Formats: sequence, structure tokens, C-alpha cells
Amino acid sequence: MSLLDVLPPDGSATALLVLLLAAFAAGWVDAVVGGGGLVQLPVLLLVGGLTPLQALATNKLASIAGTTTSALTYLRRTRTDLRTAAPMAVVALLLSTLGASVAANLPTAAIKPVIVLALVAVAGLIATRPSLGELARPRREAAAHYLLAMVLAAVIGFYDGVLGPGTGTFLVIGLIAVVGYDFLHASATAKVVNAATNLGALLYFLPSGAVLVGLGLLMGAANVAGAYLGARMAIAKGNRFIRVVFLVVAVALITRLSVDVWQDHRS
Repeated sequence: MSLLDVLPPDGSATALLVLLLAAFAAGWVDAVVGGGGLVQLPVLLLVGGLTPLQALATNKLASIAGTTTSALTYLRRTRTDLRTAAPMAVVALLLSTLGASVAANLPTAAIKPVIVLALVAVAGLIATRPSLGELARPRREAAAHYLLAMVLAAVIGFYDGVLGPGTGTFLVIGLIAVVGYDFLHASATAKVVNAATNLGALLYFLPSGAVLVGLGLLMGAANVAGAYLGARMAIAKGNRFIRVVFLVVAVALITRLSVDVWQDHRS
């Protein structure tokens, strides 16, 4: 099939509709709190009939459209700290490219249980501490603030290149717990950084020919619509709304990755 085809490999219009709906939902979730890959990537794997590499690469093209849209929406409507977000984006882009280049050689089955445990711990912390993320508590020391932010960008950027699902969620967690942002500004900053991690992975995947450009662009349009709506809702409804969505996405991500771990163990 041509890389410019908009239909999935099975040629089904029904499968395409399912992919577009998944892309819209993923854009909405990703704009609010991250974790849109939890929706979009599994559907690409199950419905599209793509190879895992094609699904991962095409998911990045669709996702970058949505994350860029939500990042721009947040930038226009909130006071996003670009002095922190911009260098984080550069670091994340570089590490995401590196992560994509070594993805095939990493034992992802060994990494997933660690991710599940980390998510359980963080979701439990957010659920039992309602005030966490309600108010911004930025680090007072500028050097420590930037150092922590860059380390976070490097770790999350590399993870996004290697695996991907939950990247936005982990960014929001880190920006709240480590950097000291509230939910709204953590989500806004996460979108800027997440757009860069998607770009970094694409810089590796595009030359390899793994990206189905036509399908990815069409899904990207649906992702943009969902991202725009999600960002507007998050800004309008504020921290409490984002916190609830965060917990729902965290539970879904824990469930999804736990199933993956169980299946990997069985095989």
C-alpha cells in the first residue's frame, strides 16, 4: 500500500471511522491531562492492521497535530512559563529521538511493571491528597527549578521515544510533584514538551518509511478537533476538573499496562 493512503491496510471505511473517533477522543484526553496514546495506539494496533512499528510511527504523526494545537490553545489562554517550557522541549526532543532509535533493543516487558507501580503510587497520592496540584508551589531557587525541569524533560522524552503511552500523564505528574506547578499550568507546560517529544520521534520514524502519512494526517485532523475542545474545557473548568480526569486516565493506564504485563508473563 502507498504511504499516502488514508484507509488502513484492510481498506475498511468502518475501520477508518473507528480510528478517527479514537483520534478525536485521544486528542481530548491528551489536551486535558495527557495519556491520549492510551486510546489511540491500541486502536491502531487492533483495528488498523498495521505492524507495531507502523502503528507507533503513525500514532506519532497523528499525535503531534493534537499536542501542537492544545499547546497553542494553552499558550493563548494561560500564562505558560515558556522560560521553563521551551528548554524542556529542546531537551525532550533530543532524548525522544534517541529513545526512538534504541526502542527495538530495549526489553520493554521489563520496563512495564515499573511503570505500573509508579502510576499506582502517584494515583494513590493524588487521590489521598486533594490539595496536591490545586495551588502552584514553584521552587524558589531558580537553579534547582531549571535543573529539575531539565532532568524531568530528559527522562520523559526518552520514555516517549521508547514506549510512549502515558507520556503526557507522567509529564503532568512530574511538573506537579517535582517542579511545583498546579494542574492547569502543568497541563499547559506538558503540551509544549509533549509536542517536542512527538517531533523527536517523528524525526527518526519518517526517514525509515514507517509512517503512513495519509492515514496519520487524517487522524491528526481528528486529533486536532479533540485537542482544541479538551484544552478549552480544561482552561474553563480549572484544576478540579483536570484532577478528576487525571485519576480516570491513570486508572485506565494502570489497567491497560497491567494487562500487557500479564500477557507478557504468560507468553
